Amino acid sequence: MTKTVLKKQSQFRSQHVFHKGFSDSVPPQNLRQARFSGPVDRRQTINRVAEATPPRDANVGAGLWATLAATVSSLPLSKRIAILGSTGSIGCAAVDVIEHLGPPYRAVALSGHSNCDALIAQAKKLRPEIVAVTAECDRAAIEDQLHHLGCETFFGPTALTEIATHPDVDAVLSAVVGAAGLPAAIATVRAGKPLLLANKESLVVAGEILMREAHITAAPILPVDSEHSAVFQAMQSGRRNEIRRVILTASGGPFRNWPADKIESATPADALKHPVWQMGSKITIDSATMFNKAAEILEAIWLFGLEPQQVEVVIHPESVVHSMVEFCDGSTIAQLSPPNMRLPIQYAMTYPERCGGCGPRLDLTKSFSLNFQPPDFERFPALRIAFDVARRGGTLGAVMNAANEVAVEAFLRGRTSFGSIARTVEETIARHTIVQKPALSDLLAADHWARAEAAKLLTDAAETEKLTGATAK
Repeated sequence: MTKTVLKKQSQFRSQHVFHKGFSDSVPPQNLRQARFSGPVDRRQTINRVAEATPPRDANVGAGLWATLAATVSSLPLSKRIAILGSTGSIGCAAVDVIEHLGPPYRAVALSGHSNCDALIAQAKKLRPEIVAVTAECDRAAIEDQLHHLGCETFFGPTALTEIATHPDVDAVLSAVVGAAGLPAAIATVRAGKPLLLANKESLVVAGEILMREAHITAAPILPVDSEHSAVFQAMQSGRRNEIRRVILTASGGPFRNWPADKIESATPADALKHPVWQMGSKITIDSATMFNKAAEILEAIWLFGLEPQQVEVVIHPESVVHSMVEFCDGSTIAQLSPPNMRLPIQYAMTYPERCGGCGPRLDLTKSFSLNFQPPDFERFPALRIAFDVARRGGTLGAVMNAANEVAVEAFLRGRTSFGSIARTVEETIARHTIVQKPALSDLLAADHWARAEAAKLLTDAAETEKLTGATAK
């Protein structure tokens, strides 16, 4: 982190840097030399991890570590939680965690897109203070069903930002799918609230801007993705400048052992059969193409302040080891647990404390194997594309994400082949003129352009295929 960013943070929360185990007499400039005696408190650990090497970008700093060091003492107070995307797979798991934790944890706000029946059922069960629907809907009918609960209702595309900035909300868990989650993510950190982030697209599209805004307000961004939660937990075993590399694990999806020609012609039904995780259709297709892991590469780089060459991917079919961190001395720390999202969700909600969980436990009394293998960049070009985007930067993250969203929707609607998803993304990127150091307006413009360009590419490809078929006949 640069001196400039450190100065900004000290103006906001320098009084919160010291916690039990540190002497209040230790001056800030000597904090890095402070050492522990006796049992290690998690707050102490974060102050150790916050020790930063020079950042990959002077405007962003060293990831979330310094922000957490400055705000960790306030985190346990953040128990009135908004769940954006509460009707999706992660949102439903977050509801389970809230119910398991009980008071003082409360879901004070819920949002859904088009599954209004599920959202209303959740509202009747949890009795939140705020309910929001982002898709077109029968507002009068929904308000009528929620009237007896006495909750506020918001509708339309601005509903998520209204929830994020609402005074009754302490922290926001963003489980919205796609770039639609970005405005609420930015609104959350600008309000200085903890952002529990499952919406990886926010960092893929606007990682530099989101992390900068979080540093300005000292708002922590806590990972909910199982891989990044695992990295976050493993990183606490050392200092940031001792980290050599981060290893993200991937199940390999349904096509892990398929040959390239069979992958090319896979159907939506094939791609939606994930061997391990139960997720929504978009993220399941992304897992099959490995664009989900591609997004996680960029997410890790921004979230933890890493260089692209410090991030690697390994195929791990069992999905028990969620990620690993290798330190400079050769020690590799891994986080293991059965594949279930409730653990990383709860860790983000209760951080920096731990409490009894509601997910399954790892049973080491039974024999099982853990297997690892390198990914095949030829069969799964999404990984190669992601590393290229990470190295070149600028607006390419927004372009990659937008083109992928368009291509996946076309595939699910039967309008294009599975193999064309990666080709469409790569060709859209090739046609884009990169804007380095983009403003938010540049990123939104790149997103809009990429969606139109990807749609045109898909239309042209479909017309060419029709002509080829007609000629063959």
